Amino acid sequence: QVHVVESGGGLVQAGGSLRLSCAASGSIFGIYAMGWHRQAPGKQRELVAVITSGGTTNYVDSVKGRFTVSRDNANITTVYLQMNSLKPEDTAVYYCYAQDNRGHNFWGQGAQVTVSS
Repeated sequence: QVHVVESGGGLVQAGGSLRLSCAASGSIFGIYAMGWHRQAPGKQRELVAVITSGGTTNYVDSVKGRFTVSRDNANITTVYLQMNSLKPEDTAVYYCYAQDNRGHNFWGQGAQVTVSS
């Protein structure tokens, strides 16, 4: 079992920045990737960014060049999402997840990000 805890989020004006943090614990040796999804009101949850155990990253097109996913080099099961140049359409609940090598996803509790215009 993997336990995922995230922190960060909040309210920011358009053009501002926020950083989300996420830490996985428990059976972490089988973690293949960690990342972030988000869900805005009335919309489906979408993948925002992911980083694999090998360091490969991937982003949804709408955040490329603005968001950066990274990990703590001393603890690779701690990851961060740096969000710059935020837009009102980035407003959503952001969910951190950890995926094991069998494809099972373990989710954090969610963090609200609100971007005012």
